[in-house]
Amino acid sequence: MTIKKRLFCSNILMIVVPAVIVAFVGLLCMALLWITLQSGSGMHLEDGEDLRYIGRDMADQIEGFMTDTPDAWTSQMSSLESMTEDGTLRIVVMQNGGLAYAAGKEQPTDSQLVQAADSIDETDAFISVGDRSVYRIDNTLSGGNWSLYLFGTRQDHLDSGLKVILALAAIGLIFIVFLTILMTNRFLTRFVVRKIEGPLDLLSEGARRLGDGDLDYRIAYTGRDEFAPVCGAFNEMAARLKESVERTRRDEESRKELLAGISHDLRSPLTSIRAYVEGLLDGVAKTEEAKQRYLHTINTKAEDIDRLVSQLFLYSKLDLEGVPMEMRSFRLDEFVTGFVEEAVLDSRTHGLEITAEQLAPVTVSADPEQLRRVLSNILENSIKYKNKEMGHLRITLEESGRLVLADDGPGVPEDALPKLFDVFYRSDPARKNPAGGSGLGLAIASKAVQGMGGTIRAYNVPDGGLAIEITLPKEEHCDAEDPDHRG
Repeated sequence: MTIKKRLFCSNILMIVVPAVIVAFVGLLCMALLWITLQSGSGMHLEDGEDLRYIGRDMADQIEGFMTDTPDAWTSQMSSLESMTEDGTLRIVVMQNGGLAYAAGKEQPTDSQLVQAADSIDETDAFISVGDRSVYRIDNTLSGGNWSLYLFGTRQDHLDSGLKVILALAAIGLIFIVFLTILMTNRFLTRFVVRKIEGPLDLLSEGARRLGDGDLDYRIAYTGRDEFAPVCGAFNEMAARLKESVERTRRDEESRKELLAGISHDLRSPLTSIRAYVEGLLDGVAKTEEAKQRYLHTINTKAEDIDRLVSQLFLYSKLDLEGVPMEMRSFRLDEFVTGFVEEAVLDSRTHGLEITAEQLAPVTVSADPEQLRRVLSNILENSIKYKNKEMGHLRITLEESGRLVLADDGPGVPEDALPKLFDVFYRSDPARKNPAGGSGLGLAIASKAVQGMGGTIRAYNVPDGGLAIEITLPKEEHCDAEDPDHRG
C-alpha cells in the first residue's frame, strides 16, 4: 500500500473509529439510564394536572369499591397502596366526617393543606404549598358522604441517584472519547510511520555506505510505493558515481600514460637530432656526402616529431569534439573498394597484402574524410606489427553494417584488448619495436568512429591475428552520395 493510501485510510479511520466507539458507548449509557428509570417504582409528578388526573381516577375506583362492598371496601384498597410506597403520594379517605382509610407517609405540611382545601366550598379543590400539593374531591353515596384527599410531592428534577448515574455516564463518555482518540491516533501513527521509517533507514544507510567509499552498495527495496522510485534513483546515482570515479581514475591513468608516452616518443628523435647536430658541429661528417646524410636524418626525425605533434593535436581536437563531422550518406562497400584500390600498391611494398571480400551493399551516414583516416590508421597498425615477411589484411562488410578488418599478425593478450584504443598504449613486446609508431593511431580511430556515432572494438582472430570491428549508423532508404565528393 502506498503512503498516500495509508494517509487517506488513516484520516478516514481517525474519524470513523472514534465516532463508532463513542456512538456505541452512548447507546450503552442510554440503555443503562433506561433500565435505571424502569427499575424505579412509584409515581413522579410534574405539575398539578397530574395530581388531579390521578385523583379523579382514584376517586372513581374508590366509589366502585364502596358500591360493590359497602362494608369491606377498604380491603380492596391494596391495589392503590402500591402507588404510595415511594413516598411521593399519600391517600386519605374521610367518610361521614371520620377517617376511613389512610396510606402513605404524612408530611408536616399535610394538615395545613387539608385545612386550606376544606376552606374551598367546591366539590374538588387543589392546593399547593412549595412542592407539596393536595387534591380533594367530595362524593355522595347512599351510605353517606365521603371525601378523598390525595397528597403528592412534585418532582421537577431528577433524583440524586439518577444525577449520579448521569454524571458518571458523562465522565465515562468523555474518558472513552479521549482514550479512543489517543489509541486510534497512536495506532494509525505507527501504521503510517512504520511504512516511512524503514525506507528512510535504508536510504540513510545507503548514504552512509557511499560516504564511506563503498560504491558497490545498492539498496534492496521491494516495496511498491513512493519510495520505490527514490531507491531506484539512489541505486542509479550510486552506479553513475562509481562509473564517474572509475572514469576519473582511468582518465588520470591515461594522462599519466600520455605524458610518459609523449616524453618517450619525443625523446628518441630529439636525441638523434642532437647527436647528428653535435656531429656536424664537431666536424665528424667531413665529406659533403656524410653531411647530407646527417642532414637527411635530422630532417626525417623532425618530420617524425611533426607527425607526432599533428597526431596529438588531432586526438585532442577529437577528444574535445573540436573537429566538425561532415556527415554524409554513401555506400560503404563502394567506399571500402575505392580505399583498397588506393592503398593496395603502397601496402604491398610494405609487406602487407590487402583483400576486400564479401562486401555487402550497405549505406551508412559518416564523414568520408574521418573514415578514410580510420581505415588508414588501422592499415598502418597492421603494417607496423606484422610478424611475417608478407602479412595479410582481410576486409569484410556484412549486411548488418558490420565492417571488419582482420590481419594475421601476432594479436594481443586478452586482458590488453580493452586498452588497445588508449593513447600511447602498446600491448606487448611484439608491438613495441622501435618503428612501432606513436601509439595514437587506434586512439584517433576510436575517437573518430565515436564522433560519427558508431562503435569500434578489437578482438583476436581464432587462427591468429587482430580484428578491428567497426559499426557505423546505417541508413535504409536514402540516396547515397559519392564519398569522394568534396563539395
